[in-house]
Amino acid sequence: MLERIKPVSWFKANAAEVLRNVAEDRTPYIITQNGEAKAVVVDIASYEATQETLALLKLVQMGREDVKAGRVRPFKDFIEDMRSRRYDAE
Repeated sequence: MLERIKPVSWFKANAAEVLRNVAEDRTPYIITQNGEAKAVVVDIASYEATQETLALLKLVQMGREDVKAGRVRPFKDFIEDMRSRRYDAE
């Protein structure tokens, strides 16, 4: 992985190679500026997968907050409510 840590000057000169490499092997590059990590270049599929994972984790956290705040009810009650609504709509 250390070979994938590159300064921004190298990245500017080799951007096409970086894009080809991340698309082929899905291994990210870390881009540094003044010796400090500033950016990560990843392929689009990895980025989208990360975004989906973060969205799911956000939903889990929201669910935990609902439980903690008491904004939940037994599943049995929910099913009964849905059944009564279905029959009321007919």
